[in-house]
Amino acid sequence: MKKKVVLIQDNAEILDAMDEVLKDEGYQVTSSLTTEPIEKIEHIEPDVIIVDDHIKGHKKGSEVIEEIKSDPQTEDLSAILTSTSINLKEKADECGADDYIEKPFDIDHLIEVVKKNT
Repeated sequence: MKKKVVLIQDNAEILDAMDEVLKDEGYQVTSSLTTEPIEKIEHIEPDVIIVDDHIKGHKKGSEVIEEIKSDPQTEDLSAILTSTSINLKEKADECGADDYIEKPFDIDHLIEVVKKNT
């Protein structure tokens, strides 16, 4: 059975690139420019979520991860924060993310981080 990834990014080109890479690696990907998939997380049942810190909407990606990690039903879900931010590691640590991917991202690094967290 394919591992499932929820991918939320702020940029359509980056979203498409990451989506394509992960699908090529055999993952089942639910990708979005909004946090809509988070509201359906119980139905999607992903193995990992990848969220950009600067997503559209009222919350930052780090806040979304913080909420996921503080909910007993989703606290064990692997969460990866992405951003162009220079202090990304600190932000990832603060919100409880399991890992982080700096943008612009390296394809091999993206694959390595996702494999490590699924």
